[in-house]
Amino acid sequence: MNFVIIGAGPAGVRAVETLRENDPEANITLVSGEPGEPYARMAIPYILNGAIDDVGAHQRRAPQHLQALGIRYLHGKALKVHAGANGGQVDLDDGTQLPYDRLLVATGSSPSLPPIPGTDVPGAVTCWTLEDAHQIAAKLKPGARVIMLGAGFVAGVCMKSLVNSGAKLSVVAGRSGQILRSMMTPVGSGMLQRWLEGRGVEVITTGRTLGIEAGPRLVMDTRSIDADLIILATGVHPNVAFLEGTGAEIRSGVVIDAHMRTTAPHIYAAGDVAQGRDFSTGEWVVHALQPTATEHGRIAALNMLGKDVPYRGSLSMNVLDTVGLISHTFGLWDGIPGGDHTEVVDETNFIYTRLCFDGDQLIGAITIGHPHHVGAIRGLIQSHRHLGAWKDELMKNPHLVMDAFVDLNNGWRDGRLRAKLSTTATLHVQIKALHKGVALRIVQPGEAKAHFQNWDADQANDTWRGHLPLQAQRTVANAHARCAGL
Repeated sequence: MNFVIIGAGPAGVRAVETLRENDPEANITLVSGEPGEPYARMAIPYILNGAIDDVGAHQRRAPQHLQALGIRYLHGKALKVHAGANGGQVDLDDGTQLPYDRLLVATGSSPSLPPIPGTDVPGAVTCWTLEDAHQIAAKLKPGARVIMLGAGFVAGVCMKSLVNSGAKLSVVAGRSGQILRSMMTPVGSGMLQRWLEGRGVEVITTGRTLGIEAGPRLVMDTRSIDADLIILATGVHPNVAFLEGTGAEIRSGVVIDAHMRTTAPHIYAAGDVAQGRDFSTGEWVVHALQPTATEHGRIAALNMLGKDVPYRGSLSMNVLDTVGLISHTFGLWDGIPGGDHTEVVDETNFIYTRLCFDGDQLIGAITIGHPHHVGAIRGLIQSHRHLGAWKDELMKNPHLVMDAFVDLNNGWRDGRLRAKLSTTATLHVQIKALHKGVALRIVQPGEAKAHFQNWDADQANDTWRGHLPLQAQRTVANAHARCAGL
């Protein structure tokens, strides 16, 4: 059987590996639209700051990895797909014609240029490919004047490298007045903006961009700014033009079903180009996330082989390093109509936590400057766990999310560290550590109250130190607080 995969990003590479693992005899061709070995686009910021070279950005470090697997690896761009009932053919821009029995479209996205004149003048570049990274790096030096046109996720990824180079950076957010609007509440956006400004970044949230002139110079209706470099970071769009006439339905991306099949026969889609299932909503959307692309590629390959492997959906999740301030967004971070949410804002220390609920289930979250609980947050969202009484606790203090996660996964019925009176009026307080189990048993409720009233927390911590992890020490403190109210 002939398998053709167009696109050598994370989805395409994982797909060809999965195909070969399951079919040693198949003819597999991978087509890359860029020269060189397949690389990870998320490595571009590290190339900008000189932390890695091109080899360091490669998805697979082993030389000739694809060739060792017997994968035919070509460079070129798909111009046209001729889809038939039993297969078809892909035409490349160099005249190559590739027949296929099964085709995977994993062509990703390309930068969307703003609708203004001058985006093609020298010194105006995108920040999307290795070639772009080399052009930008050549201009970066202390004191260089750099303008970032756009203030979304793509812009956010590149900011740290630009600032660390010593360049003087201006970020143009546009008339929305908010940076990272697609992944942040106004509270979170405002905190990130203040952080950037505190590190010398000019954030422009007013005025309309009219065009780019030679120089380059950014022309706005309120001012003009001369620069050494203007980076166009105003979003992306899926690479789908070559699918015209195939019967594949295209909306915000290529529409697929739960098995990664498009509406065209024997054509599948994966990664940033695919409009796949959203884990939180069940809707079909584009999730431009590397973990999603990788899983898309695996699932698509298995179904191309004739296996019945449905895709349960991807969780919308973004991780961003904004010049040293780490932020995360998960799921339905803006909440749902009628749902509850809670926030903790520490402006002084640049800490922000937002949790959103549907009933007693956690469905979305934002964290800034407080990355320690992100695994617990993701776990609670993806497990659809009912929080029970822990929902009330988290509404009062979102930073207890790790405690909730630990208690729930230690088997407590409703997640509460509980103090119960049995029929014999015996109080049992059980404390579960992360790696060790420790039981504290106190007879009689009155004795429990007296014990904890006389309890010296510092002394107790000294006693437990070296035997309990920090999380367990905190749990002991929680038990103290609960039993003090008996």
